[in-house]
This record gives sequence, C-alpha cells and structure tokens, in this order.
Amino acid sequence: MPFPVPDPIRDLAELDAMFSAPASPSIRKVTRQLTPSYRRMIEASPFFTIATSGPRGLDCSPRGDAAGFVRIADDSTLLLPERRGNNRIDSLRNLVSDSRAALLFLVPGISEILRINGHAFLSRNRELCDSFLVHGSVPKIVIVFQIETVMFQCARAIIRSRLWDPSLFRTPGDVPTAGAMLADATAGEEGGAAYDAALPERIRTTLY
Repeated sequence: MPFPVPDPIRDLAELDAMFSAPASPSIRKVTRQLTPSYRRMIEASPFFTIATSGPRGLDCSPRGDAAGFVRIADDSTLLLPERRGNNRIDSLRNLVSDSRAALLFLVPGISEILRINGHAFLSRNRELCDSFLVHGSVPKIVIVFQIETVMFQCARAIIRSRLWDPSLFRTPGDVPTAGAMLADATAGEEGGAAYDAALPERIRTTLY
C-alpha cells in the first residue's frame, strides 16, 4: 500500500498562501530566448538532463559529452546529438507523442544551474547527424529543441548539497555497484561481480 500523504494540499490558493511572493529577480530572469550569458552557460556545460512525458509515463534522463556538445543553432533553438546509450530510448519515445520537454544544465564547479523549457523534435536528417561526428561515430538522431523559456536557478541547492565539494566525493565502494543494483532488481538473475568486471571495457568500447 502506498505511503499515505499526511495533511495533503490540494488547492492552489492554499499553497500560495504558504509562501511569500517571488522577488523581482526570480521573475525577470526568465527570458523567451537565450541571452549572451545564457549562451555561455550552455557552451560551458558538459552535462544536462532532459525531462519528457508520454503515454508510458514520465522520464528524466542524463546526457553528457565534452563541453560545447550542445549546439546553439540560434537564440531560440538548440541541437542535441543523441549519443549512444542503452537503447531504451525512453525520452525519444515520449517526444514522438508529446514534444514538451525541459532541460537542466550543470557546469562543474559552478553553483548556478540553467533551466530551459520548450518543445523537442527528432531529426534523422543525414547531413545534420553527420555534422555531429565524434570519434568516428554519427548519432542516429539529433533533437531539435525549440526554446519557450530559459532561466538560471539560484545556487542554494548546490550550496546546501555541497555537490562540488571534493571532500564529500564518494568512492565506488561507498555505494552499490551497477552489478549489485542489477542483481537486486532481477533477484540475482543478472548482474553481480561478473557484470561489474566486464562493465569498464564494455563502456570503453561502446562510448560513441
């Protein structure tokens, strides 16, 4: 049985009454297209997440490559190469049915985050895909992201979490390995030590 929600809030007016009105910068920082500063944040970021929704439910997936891998086509359009992954293609499946999407960009060592909302469309155009050639590999899909709103998120979450504090970085032995998590999820039918032993080489040879 799901955990019961104590004293739930179901009315927007009740929720709004619990919080102060947002300060002017929280509203005015939202733009309809990229500013020069927002462009620089994207150009410096090697990592973002993409959130999508579709008939099969919600998805939030990571994307990463060398900083600059997200191409700015113009102030309202981003081009996102779909690099090799696990072939679940959850985000892509969702976008075929519902183009709404949200991006969250992180820059290592920087506490501000960039948030972008808009619509994303899948392109298999050969010339476009070929233009994202890396290490001899061409993506099968390029996501064309049309910006509706963009804003930066203040530093509080990163500062509270101390995300970039090296003294808090964990070592692999501190958390379950991929093999251990897979073994738990499959009741031991897959995963385990053999999976962990083969994983580094498999990742190396299938990175692109």
